[in-house]
Amino acid sequence: MPFLRCRIVRWVDDEPGPGLVEVRFNDAHGRGWSLVEKSAVVSSAGLSSGSDFPIETAILCDVLSGDAADTTDAVRISLAPWGLESVDGHTEFDVRPGQLS
Repeated sequence: MPFLRCRIVRWVDDEPGPGLVEVRFNDAHGRGWSLVEKSAVVSSAGLSSGSDFPIETAILCDVLSGDAADTTDAVRISLAPWGLESVDGHTEFDVRPGQLS
């Protein structure tokens, strides 16, 4: 399973438990994206409002097109199978292959 490397940049809210965090990454075109998700979904680190941010993390994704082993082209990924989306409702993104692990 591929993972998209990104950063947890801040604690958003304590509710619903175990709390919400903001996750950010840039796509292959340089556009920044934000997701707000339960902390336990995007990290196993036991985060809290007192955690030191930013924190590197990786979230599951599906590769829709492109070759993650090719370092020259963008790779189209989807977060939808994992129930994740950007704050404005996007679930598919073009990312650089180096952003995947």
